[in-house]
Amino acid sequence: MELLDERWTLLVVRELMMGSRHFNAVRRGVPRMSPALLSKRLHTLIRAGVVERYREGNRVTYHLTPAGRELEPIVEAIGRWGTRWISELGDGDLDPHLLMWDVHRNIDLEAVPDGRTTLQFRFTDIDPGARDWWIVVGNDGVDVCHDDPGFPVQVAVETTLRALTLVWRGDLSWAGALRSGDMVLRGEPAARRALPRWLKLSPLASTPRPALKPVEHQRSSLHGSTSRHSRAG
Repeated sequence: MELLDERWTLLVVRELMMGSRHFNAVRRGVPRMSPALLSKRLHTLIRAGVVERYREGNRVTYHLTPAGRELEPIVEAIGRWGTRWISELGDGDLDPHLLMWDVHRNIDLEAVPDGRTTLQFRFTDIDPGARDWWIVVGNDGVDVCHDDPGFPVQVAVETTLRALTLVWRGDLSWAGALRSGDMVLRGEPAARRALPRWLKLSPLASTPRPALKPVEHQRSSLHGSTSRHSRAG
């Protein structure tokens, strides 16, 4: 616990699990973590034998050791537990940088047409400084941009940050978000229809959620019984 219970440590391990190899890539996956603290956590994990540091030319890369990879099912289990039981998202839990970083690395490259495909996302409920995002899918990989890359856009997604977060987590379907009006798609008709196939959901989206209605009903009945008992008393 002295090693793993420090703030951000397991999220750094998660980033390395998800394929981040360079310092700036890891940092984009934990956008609220300061560079100095990230450097400190990486050095701690290296000393503990959980992470290895390599130099490739002028670039430094980080990789999980066998001990680090053995943490993968533990980190995944914690993620599934949080998805299943901590379902309420406050405004402070919503982060466009983190969301778009996760979305861009879960694109289904086999479903996206060959050549360049550009997707634009506009979050209507947040400050202009973080409102507009682009994902560019090409033959050489996927990039997420905070500045307009200047390419023709096949699909533009206008939505709230909360709605896209809920879709990404598997709490809300694409059809539900569109029906509610919290999400609007613009662009080529074929691309609009294909978008849900291009954007895979969070790896934890399939986590079963508990059935809360019986519990709520039980609480309601208990409250009613208590109220009647109080009135009778």
